[in-house]
Amino acid sequence: MRTSPPGKPIFSIVTCTWNSAATLADTLASVQAQTCQDIEHIFVDGGSTDATLEMIAAYPGNKRLLRDVQGGISRAMNQGIEAARGEIVAHLHSDDYYKGPEVLATVRRAFEQQQAAGRPVEWVYGNIQVLKDGKMAPPYAMPAFSYRALVSGRSAIAHPAVFVRRAAFERVGMFDEQLKYAMDIDLWLRLGAVALPAMIDQPLAVFRDHAGSVSSSNRLKARQEEFTVRRRHMDKAPLAFGIYCLRYLKRLRALQAEAPAVASAS
Repeated sequence: MRTSPPGKPIFSIVTCTWNSAATLADTLASVQAQTCQDIEHIFVDGGSTDATLEMIAAYPGNKRLLRDVQGGISRAMNQGIEAARGEIVAHLHSDDYYKGPEVLATVRRAFEQQQAAGRPVEWVYGNIQVLKDGKMAPPYAMPAFSYRALVSGRSAIAHPAVFVRRAAFERVGMFDEQLKYAMDIDLWLRLGAVALPAMIDQPLAVFRDHAGSVSSSNRLKARQEEFTVRRRHMDKAPLAFGIYCLRYLKRLRALQAEAPAVASAS
């Protein structure tokens, strides 16, 4: 993978923001620290009223800002993809940050190695670590990629550590803008059905789990939407989906026991 011509960077990093001043500094610093700087950084802002826009304005480097993008997080991510000029697109939300300065160089090398071996890939993913209440959890085990494992929920792919060739979105589509929680799972299932990824078995990003996280703020609705998404793809691996259903019912009962008021309201 050679250096891109002017205006065509290797990486387009999409960061969605909305009143993100409390956490955005870590996101910006982690991108600015990358040893591979063949990037553009696209910010998709939902109408911030805090210091977010001032922080973006002061941020050096190759950047673009899409202002007042409404319609939810899936639409914001899609707007970033549509604006991207890079060969590889990544979504790094303003809650998250890259684990170290070699992340983009490592990802670029993974794409190049697959190309050199005659096995070009359309997407690469790695591990994450979760930061919660000021404590960093150890990375989870990463089994080799299996579409059946993805369908059954036995393996997970976290969006801050996913890197997709822009051309792949033309092949399988972008994020489903009707989804609020499981849009990434839906996209990985579409991608995984037609293109095997390369996996990097190391943490590439840190995900903040806090009360304001979309995935954390309403776990019950997130699980229900995830079930709907996985059911869409059940025909590709019906046995794996059956296994997932058993796991889903167990987790759903646990969530309902934790939050009976939420369960009765839904």
